[in-house]
Amino acid sequence: MKKIVFTGGGTAGHVTPNLAVMAELRKQGWEIEYIGSRDGIEKEIIDHEGIPFHHIASGKLRRYFDLKNAKDPFKVLLGIGQAYRLLRKIKPHIVFSKGGFVTVPVILACRLNGIPVICHESDLTPGLANKISLPFASRICVTFPETLKHIRSRKAVCTGLPIREQIMQGQASRGLQMCDFHSSKPVLLMMGGSLGSKRINEALRATLETLLTQFQIIHICGKGNADPSLDGVPGYRQFEYVKDELPDLLACADLVISRAGSTSIFEFLALRKPMLLIPLSREASRGDQILNAESFRKMGYSKVLYEENLSPQTLVSAVSDLYEERVRIQEQMSGNPFGNGTQRIVELIEACRLPEA
Repeated sequence: MKKIVFTGGGTAGHVTPNLAVMAELRKQGWEIEYIGSRDGIEKEIIDHEGIPFHHIASGKLRRYFDLKNAKDPFKVLLGIGQAYRLLRKIKPHIVFSKGGFVTVPVILACRLNGIPVICHESDLTPGLANKISLPFASRICVTFPETLKHIRSRKAVCTGLPIREQIMQGQASRGLQMCDFHSSKPVLLMMGGSLGSKRINEALRATLETLLTQFQIIHICGKGNADPSLDGVPGYRQFEYVKDELPDLLACADLVISRAGSTSIFEFLALRKPMLLIPLSREASRGDQILNAESFRKMGYSKVLYEENLSPQTLVSAVSDLYEERVRIQEQMSGNPFGNGTQRIVELIEACRLPEA
C-alpha cells in the first residue's frame, strides 16, 4: 500500500489545505499519517479526521530578537532526531509539507532518510520555513502565479490552493437556522482567523448597532473572545470557533470580513463571496497577508481595509462600499483562473513518490 506523511502546523491555514489532498488520496487507497507539534492546532484538526498523529519537538523560527532563540535550535535538533526515527518506522513513499515551524525538522529528516518531499506555499511570498526547506524538496507548489518570481527554481510549479470539498457543500438554510436568522435580510460574516482578531472584534462590536440595521451578523471571534453580554442580541450570533458548521455559515453569508490568510480567501473566492480583507499589519507579521490582500484587490475580488486605518467608522464605510459592489465582484469572481489545486498536487505526489517495494 502507498504511504504518505503530511506535516504542517501553527495555524489552521497550514493544516486545512492538507485535508483536501488527504481526502483525494484516501479515495485512491493511500495510507496516511501526520507529523506535527504537540500543542499546535494541527493536532486537534487531524485527530478530528481520525488520522494517526505523531508529535515532535519544534523550535520557532523568529525574525526578531528573543531570548528563546538561544534554545530553539536545540528543539529543532531534537525534532530532527524524533522525525528521523518516526519516518524510519512509518516508511512513507513521500512526505507532503504545508509549511510552519514544525515542518523543518521533518523535511531535514526526510533528506537523511532519502524520502522525497513536496512543499506547498500558500502565500504570495514564501515563508521562512519553506525558504529553509526548498533545497531539500523535490517540488514546491505555489498558490499565486506571482510567487514563481520569488522562488526562481525549476522545482516550483503553480498548482493553486487545494480546496476542501466540504467547504463547497454548505447549505444556506442550515446556516440560517443555526443562527436563528431569516432569508429576508443579508448576512455579514466576520472571521479573524483561527486565533481570532482583537482589533477587528472590537471594531465590529463598537459599530454593531449600526451594522445590524442593514445586516444579520455572524461573528466568529476566536477562542476566549466571546462577549457574553451580546448573547441574545437579535440578528447577531457569535461563535468562538467553528469546524463542521463553517460550510453552512459561509453558504448563508452575503459578505465576508476576514484577515487575508490565503487558505481562507481562496475558499471565499471558490464560493464567490465578496470580501473585505483586513490583513495583519507589517508590525504583527512578515507582511504576507498584505500582499495576498493586494493581489485579490487588483483582481477585483475584494476590498481592503488596512489595520492601521481600522475604526468603527471606516469599517461601516468599507462594508457599505462592499455591499454596493457585491454584484460586480461576484461577476469578476466567476472568471477565477485559479481553480482547485487538489488534483494537480495529487498528480505531483504520484510522480515524485518512491516506487513501492
